[in-house]
Amino acid sequence: MKNKLINFLKEKIGIDKAIVYTISTRGIQLFSALFTVYFTTRFLTPEEQGFYYTFSSIIALQVFFELGFTGIITQFVAHEASHLKWGENHELIGDDKYKSRLSSLIHFCVKWYTRIAFFLLTLLILAGIVFFKKFNSVHYEITWKLPWILLAIGTCLNFMIAPISSILEGLGKVKEIAKVRFIQQIVSPLLYCSGLAFGAKLFVSSFMVFSTVIIFIYIIYRTSLYKYLRTIWDEKIGDKISYRNEIFPYQWKIALSWISGYFIFQLFNPVLFASEGAVVAGQMGLSINALNALLAMSYSWINTKVPTLSGYIAKKEYHSLDNLFFKTFKQLILISITGILFFITTIFILQYFNTSILGSHIGNRFLPILPLSIFSFALWLQVPIYSWAVYLRCHKEEPLLVNSIIGGILSSISVLLLGKFFGLYGLITGFLSIQITVGFIWVFLVFNKKRKEWHV
Repeated sequence: MKNKLINFLKEKIGIDKAIVYTISTRGIQLFSALFTVYFTTRFLTPEEQGFYYTFSSIIALQVFFELGFTGIITQFVAHEASHLKWGENHELIGDDKYKSRLSSLIHFCVKWYTRIAFFLLTLLILAGIVFFKKFNSVHYEITWKLPWILLAIGTCLNFMIAPISSILEGLGKVKEIAKVRFIQQIVSPLLYCSGLAFGAKLFVSSFMVFSTVIIFIYIIYRTSLYKYLRTIWDEKIGDKISYRNEIFPYQWKIALSWISGYFIFQLFNPVLFASEGAVVAGQMGLSINALNALLAMSYSWINTKVPTLSGYIAKKEYHSLDNLFFKTFKQLILISITGILFFITTIFILQYFNTSILGSHIGNRFLPILPLSIFSFALWLQVPIYSWAVYLRCHKEEPLLVNSIIGGILSSISVLLLGKFFGLYGLITGFLSIQITVGFIWVFLVFNKKRKEWHV
């Protein structure tokens, strides 16, 4: 019986050890999310909830400063480190050329992120204060200014240490960084929930960010990871990695995709806050967070297959490639649809019966069931889109750059105009239309075209 169950999970649903590990981590995040949803609805008013999630959307402006650099750092570090090895006492062994290039990259990252962080801090503080002063003409009783400034400071500190994770992962310390993130994922929700329970209100955002910074710095400094970084930092620099000639040609494409993603997914809350008020913005924020948590679980099915898919491509075993991809794709679609339907049904029951859970009417903190259902379907379309994009990018190509840029432009225009003149329903309808046309249909056509071109 046990063997039959295991075979069923492997063959029909596609659950293997890699997926079990990944969804276990996601499961902890989802479990924490359930608690944060309850504490959010229990200890924040609907208006404060709107401020909280709009905080997150404005903080996401850092994407314009980060520009996809962290992912690129990992690749470049890994390339240089592949020519070197570590001795027993954390000394770096190998050609001086690669030592120098690796050291120059770390020095460049420190200077880059430190300087940019000051510009980011100024922008975030000013943007937040101007935005909330302009569009907060009703909720004067809500304390938001100091929480916002502290959140901006914490975000910039987190921004400054972000490349350290990328560098260490490039050095092969993936397991160690995963442990750090695991601890952060446990501590942050605990701080959030306890902070709300003790009346911290909007200050909890900064508590969470500062906790991740403190935990990261403490663990890095107290372990051998710091010694690895220090060894590389102290290497003499002769040969240098050229940002203009080596990094920028890769970065600009990724940067455009990241920026497009901001305009597609991060404008909802600020626009709704300005046009519909804090309550609706809060409903949208909570709905997006819940849906993203569900979809992140389903993405585990395709993400764990990336090394295998890439291997088939490298060996030109296209038949095996397609067999694995389409089998995984079907499983992914089934899991994601089941999750979305369960989510919508649960919220419908909570709203229809006005159910109170431990004194909190959680259902009413989400979007009303009709716009929630429409938005859920629009966001679910990201599942097949994301899967096709993974398949294409496993070929070490980026054929969806134009799609991302146009999608970002149209989405920003749609959200700003339709959200302003038609409110929530206009915003959601415009998003759905773009997801179907520029997203689903266009990406599907590119997917089919490139499969035929590349597999001749």
